[in-house]
Amino acid sequence: MTAGRIETDERTLVVQNASYRWAYFLLAYGLLASIAWRAFARNEASWDLFALVIGSGVVTTAFQGRGQVLGRRWAMLSAAALVAALVLAAMIALSRR
Repeated sequence: MTAGRIETDERTLVVQNASYRWAYFLLAYGLLASIAWRAFARNEASWDLFALVIGSGVVTTAFQGRGQVLGRRWAMLSAAALVAALVLAAMIALSRR
């Protein structure tokens, strides 16, 4: 009996998932940088790009929630990020008056 060539294994999946993670970071932070540039340098609204960033996070969270892989640590980090974002948004809004 001859074994066929194995195309994918656990290592392949780990490397692929890591590449998807880096690609997502590049797109998300690239869009956020573009939004910041348009808002501060050109005084334009970029809600369409911001909706893409938020939408991708919602899709990821919904998919992981459905798979029941979100834990207590995720909830605490999300709450902390939300509070930090609200404080930063309030500071920016007050400074632009």
